[in-house]
Amino acid sequence: MPDSVSFASGAAPAAHILGCDVAKREVVIRDSSSGVTHRIANTSAAVSAALDRIRETSGSPDLIVCETTGGHERALCVAAIALGLPIHRADAARVKAFIESHGGKAKTDAIDAAWLTRYGSERLKTLALWRPPEPAREAIATCMRHRQTILARRTAAKNRLGAPGQDAVADLLEAEIDFLSRQVATLDARIGELAGQCEDFERDEKALRAIKGVGPVFARSLLAFIPELGSLSAKAAASLAGLAPHPHESGQTRRKKPASGGRADIKPIAFMAALSAARSHPELSAFYARLIAAGKPKRLALAAVARKLVVIANAVIKQARRAKPRLT
Repeated sequence: MPDSVSFASGAAPAAHILGCDVAKREVVIRDSSSGVTHRIANTSAAVSAALDRIRETSGSPDLIVCETTGGHERALCVAAIALGLPIHRADAARVKAFIESHGGKAKTDAIDAAWLTRYGSERLKTLALWRPPEPAREAIATCMRHRQTILARRTAAKNRLGAPGQDAVADLLEAEIDFLSRQVATLDARIGELAGQCEDFERDEKALRAIKGVGPVFARSLLAFIPELGSLSAKAAASLAGLAPHPHESGQTRRKKPASGGRADIKPIAFMAALSAARSHPELSAFYARLIAAGKPKRLALAAVARKLVVIANAVIKQARRAKPRLT
């Protein structure tokens, strides 16, 4: 019965896992050691007290697993780190695929928490631990996201201004566009100031800007949204950027599914950078031309260029960090 979330041979997992289903107001914690499910308020004090109580009664967990939930998991992650407990913040799409692969269908908060214990138990040795980001780097990511929102609003205003029959509101649209442009300039200045406070950020940005086709927006977005860049394999870097195709086999069918998942903030910016790289980067330009000549759709060819660009960026940062001079 897959929805009972039983483990192999009906036995409890050897590892002690806490599966945490996080919502805006509540966290449901499944303790694989005791089999008890706890419901607590999603506040720093309540989460910290619950984890401390579980540690005292069931022992320190080998791993805590939660999903990314738009930032609502932050209190849990910070509390775990403060208590010295290892925690993994799982990609929701991967967890969903894992549950489906085991035939899971029923969905409640308690069941989801139980599935997360199984996910953590089966993949314990391969899951990366969450680490709190540098405050300055996190602030840069916040600014970059807000910048994207403002740019989308400005583009919408420009499109409306250029459409027929807008004379009655043209002055308002022009004022809105001017205001949003000033907001973008303010954010760019603020991001520059924050970059100076972030360890290694300016050095890594300079290394990325040396890649033809990589501008300041893409460089800063990569460093803000994928802070792990430079410590990843090529495949992992492409996957985090949402640019890794996935194999799909059925009978005699052998193909790859379109790239999906990853961190949503970086993918559209990567496509814009790929457009530039397809024109200005010697190797990527030739690569793009070969794909088009082979009959590949332009969107797929650009996705391939974007994927290579992220892989190159990962390698460049890795090399820059190795070359960092050591104090003697």
